Amino acid sequence: MADLPDNDPQETQEWLDALDSVLEHGSTERAHYLISQLVRKAQLAGVALPISTITPYLNTIPLDKEQRSVGNYELEHRIRALTRWNAMAIVLNANRESSELGGHIATFASAATLYDVGFNHFFHGKTENHGGDLVYFQGHASPGMYARAFLEGRLSEEQLYNFRQEVNGSGLSSYPHPWLMPDFWQFPTVSMGLGPLMAIYQARFMRYLEYRDIVSTEGRKVWAFLGDGETDEPESLGAISMAAREKLDNLIFVINCNLQRLDGPVRGNGKIIQELEGVFRGAGWNVIKVVWGGKWDRLLAKDKTGLLLKRMEEVVDGEYQTYKSKNGAYVRQHFFGKYPELLELVADMSDDEIWYLDRGGHDPHKVFAAYAAAANHKGQPTVILAKTIKGYGMGEAGEAQNITHQQKKVGDEALRKFRDRFNIPVTDDQLSKLPFCRPPDDSLEMSYLRERSKAMGTVPNRKTVAEPLQIPGLDAFEVLLKGTEEREISTTMAFVRMLGILVKDKNIGKRIVPIVPDESRTFGMEGLFRQLSIFSQVGQLYTPQDADQLMFYKEDKAGQILQEGINEAGAMSSWIAASTAYANHGVAMVPFYIYYSMFGFQRIGDLMWAAGDQRARGFLLGGTAGRTTLNGEGLQHQDGHSHLMAATIPNCVSYDPTFAYELAVIIQDGMRRMYQEQEDVFYYLTVMNENYAHPAMPEGAETGIIKGMYLFNEGTAQSTTAPTVQLLGSGTILREAIAAAELLVKDFGVASDIWSVTSFNELRRDGLDCERWNMLHPEVAPRISYAEQCLGKRKGPVIAATDYIKSYADQIRAFLPGTYKVLGTDGFGRSDTRKKLRYFFEVDRYYIAVAALKALADEGTVAMSEVSKAIKLYNINPDKPNPTTV
Repeated sequence: MADLPDNDPQETQEWLDALDSVLEHGSTERAHYLISQLVRKAQLAGVALPISTITPYLNTIPLDKEQRSVGNYELEHRIRALTRWNAMAIVLNANRESSELGGHIATFASAATLYDVGFNHFFHGKTENHGGDLVYFQGHASPGMYARAFLEGRLSEEQLYNFRQEVNGSGLSSYPHPWLMPDFWQFPTVSMGLGPLMAIYQARFMRYLEYRDIVSTEGRKVWAFLGDGETDEPESLGAISMAAREKLDNLIFVINCNLQRLDGPVRGNGKIIQELEGVFRGAGWNVIKVVWGGKWDRLLAKDKTGLLLKRMEEVVDGEYQTYKSKNGAYVRQHFFGKYPELLELVADMSDDEIWYLDRGGHDPHKVFAAYAAAANHKGQPTVILAKTIKGYGMGEAGEAQNITHQQKKVGDEALRKFRDRFNIPVTDDQLSKLPFCRPPDDSLEMSYLRERSKAMGTVPNRKTVAEPLQIPGLDAFEVLLKGTEEREISTTMAFVRMLGILVKDKNIGKRIVPIVPDESRTFGMEGLFRQLSIFSQVGQLYTPQDADQLMFYKEDKAGQILQEGINEAGAMSSWIAASTAYANHGVAMVPFYIYYSMFGFQRIGDLMWAAGDQRARGFLLGGTAGRTTLNGEGLQHQDGHSHLMAATIPNCVSYDPTFAYELAVIIQDGMRRMYQEQEDVFYYLTVMNENYAHPAMPEGAETGIIKGMYLFNEGTAQSTTAPTVQLLGSGTILREAIAAAELLVKDFGVASDIWSVTSFNELRRDGLDCERWNMLHPEVAPRISYAEQCLGKRKGPVIAATDYIKSYADQIRAFLPGTYKVLGTDGFGRSDTRKKLRYFFEVDRYYIAVAALKALADEGTVAMSEVSKAIKLYNINPDKPNPTTV
């Protein structure tokens, strides 16, 4: 629109003069109101207005509106300088130990001021008077957090020397990892994009806790630090509209815009700050730009024509990066030199003075003003876009250079210049030793640091709640233990019944957090809508379409259900917030997140890995699980491998139960482990939508259910010489194994012991643990795996069949001494009836029977002709294609 011709300059000037008058005699708020009314009037008249969410390339907060810090600038500068040195020394010392260790210097070098101002004045640790802010630190900046904690006395010099050397027990993890440093880090963030996403849902979960009167979160903030390059990750920006919609003014993003990612410029041909301003402002966020440091204020005030701003806006980020890799003379020539008027503007400045024209993210006064404005802003989340220099202070070793992200070595001359630039108390003789610097305890710096720590608390600092929950006993779920008789239900419905019991429990009912991604009706959970309500900060502003029905759709400010829409990543982030509340909010919550199993580990496995790192405690339920159980939905929906993916996370305990009583035993024991014994594990259970009758729990089955398998039914041989097989099944395919046992005894006189395997994963872990112990204790009586204890002395070959790919059941092969045959659903899913799908994937009762006979024939127990007889009897096509190929 700026390119449109001005057909009436006099009228234009009259409008501008009128605005100047309002600004001079009124206020910016009045000007804002008048302009908004004009825009509204024009829109109603059908005027095509310019759409822009981008403001001039200047600081958002004018100089006269900046809130000034009451801190001691000189002491904070000294502390910040020491933190910079120690952070760099951490990485350099580690790489002197071994170049294999790596590390990153440049990220924290660019962000040191952003963190230092936060530590001193804005980040609240958990104290008697404050619940503590939650800070998602930029992962690559971790050496700076260690350096700060060292000055605070929370980390030792020995620990700094063991950066990235953790095996011996005294080291520091490469990045924020609560699993490795459970008393320090709270959130893993270095899988880029996950930190911002989790921070958004953490802020919303804090509102959930507040509205439900579980924890007061008043005054607490969630701070998320990320790099400008990280915003290219879809997860970084994918939920920002939700944060605005929910008015999460307890959320502050700080984006370190150092203009560089790992290989080069983030937007070499553009402006990342302007781009992000448009994205966030368009999504409804409060945007604060911190572009220029205080040394630019005089020049901007002298620029009466706007030419300096014009030059600032026409230079692209690639050039800004290049300027800071050169020197003041280069900046004079290439930035100011384009226009004679700008050269005149800086004629009284030396090249060194031009070189030290600072960027906003390195000016503590500008950063303080931005943080103060963000902390006080109401009704919107805030993003601070701070312009910095990657590798700030590294000089020729990496400042603003494309190589700086990977830089792990700094030469002696660059070290000397760094020392001198930041006035580090290290002599020339000491320089090569790279000592860590901490002032004496009675120094002004340390006294000030202690005063700040006392006032603010310390972060990061992970504190777990020690109070165990009173978990209901197994008898509370008697309705699930005694069977359904003739009534057919699915395991999903059994879970919903159990959830209904739990939310009514007087001790933990309020702590239950049901989470669904817009699939409640699929899982039969719509009955909970009215009972528990869906959480909404505004309640329900409409009359639901089904208001006249018993199970109508109900939203409420105190609602218990988190309904996240079609959004597995967001639902998982809410689950993570709930499952780590014991550490971050001082109260243990019991989250149950149920979803299509195919859209769990496969879609958001990175978040599940992060949950393990965060020591999450809670339940994930893969609904409509199994390759052949969700029969009509086809290839994209049919899960045949989620349990194998669950097995990759060391503290994820997974089960594939068949019957309601198994589900009850597993969940009750899981609650005991997580909320009474306070083990840092979480559970993954698969539940199905296939209806069938559920038997009562066999006597004494509890232990086997938890360990991973138990004898469901012992076969009766027709004679002492009759052949016998061991049939293993899990999930809905256990019922095919039961049916196969009937075929075998009826048609071939083969007896079958039937085993319900609730977890091949747990059996494998037990077997590997025994195997390892035996290897390391060769002269002691060997331990026997639980799988071998169950099957080692049983007669006949073992046949396992599941609704998952063969690798799932194949995990226990090494722990079984005899013949072991596995059937599974390898291949792409497709739509059809369950019966036809199980035939297609060769896991139905007929294939199980044939597999059992073939295993017996291989052992010489029955003739091969019996196998051929079964193939013909059961109408199996021996020449049908392998399911993996079609």
